[in-house]
Amino acid sequence: EIIKEYELTPSAFDTWVRRHKSTGSFEEKDNRTPEQDELINLRKENQRLTMENDIFKASRADHGTKVDVIRNNRHKYSVSAMCDVLQFPRSTYYYEAKIRDDQEEEELTELIIDIFKKNRSVYGQRKIKRELYKVGWQVSRRRIGRIMKEQGLVSKYTIAQFKPKKTTVNESEIGNTLNREFNQDEELKVIVSDLTYVRVQQKWHYICVLVDLYNREIIGHSAGPHKDAVLVQRSFATVKYNLNHLQLFHTDRGSEFKNKLIDEALETFGIERSLSEKGTPYDNAVAEATFKMIKTEFVSGRVFSSQQELDLELFDYVNWFNNIRIHGSLDYLSPNEYKRKRQAE
Repeated sequence: EIIKEYELTPSAFDTWVRRHKSTGSFEEKDNRTPEQDELINLRKENQRLTMENDIFKASRADHGTKVDVIRNNRHKYSVSAMCDVLQFPRSTYYYEAKIRDDQEEEELTELIIDIFKKNRSVYGQRKIKRELYKVGWQVSRRRIGRIMKEQGLVSKYTIAQFKPKKTTVNESEIGNTLNREFNQDEELKVIVSDLTYVRVQQKWHYICVLVDLYNREIIGHSAGPHKDAVLVQRSFATVKYNLNHLQLFHTDRGSEFKNKLIDEALETFGIERSLSEKGTPYDNAVAEATFKMIKTEFVSGRVFSSQQELDLELFDYVNWFNNIRIHGSLDYLSPNEYKRKRQAE
């Protein structure tokens, strides 16, 4: 009944009974053997010697160095014990440590704000943590989140995005050759594409991008007032790589991708065609994900004054996307950093 009432295991109950019969106490410390006490004391002494060895060199150091040594080792040893070894007043340490902590917090806050603003206000805790690590800061996501909240830094990804449905469909018999094999180990082997809309003055204009599945790099892009095949052709015209290296071009079944000139161009360069299954956006998931980024980071809430402004801003965004923006799917590297890393292997 006692076991059930106190939710004990039979072995724990037996241990309690044995201890009480032996010493009249349930406490573990009152039921240790002399050998066990000696072992515990030896371990404590060993830990103290290890601590003294770690911080001994600082025993003759100046005031500031002692504070730094204690701060850097406080996760390992007792502050009181270190103060005793260094013959340093605890009250002085806590006073100095608070000043250092406040200075560190201020420096970290400025760094987080800088990273957030330099990256178009889109980075959340994970990416900011990675960027901080690159410059020598190891900071928890909780701490980053607290500072972001205090500073009013809200990622654009917290805002829900409206996604319009396509109204026309390419009924071509071309199949889904890609078959959702989105992780490619060869550069320029598979290119995916899609289009999205953006406001220019009082009219809708459109953006088309070409994405290399190898490193998620935007290798081609264009923008214009019409959602048609010309926009797609112009994207191919901006590709700086040899189009003969492209092997597969995959898109959804939007009518803008069904065009004789596009088909002839693909045939000229020996590029195979692949189309998503009808009504299956997951077949073009990488392009969809890329456009979610573009809509959130570049398009959302913006009205461009002219096509020229849109072209310039899009060029700048693509440059940032390829060379600076880190991607979780690329081990938190930018597309071009990832490509250089793979080439060096």
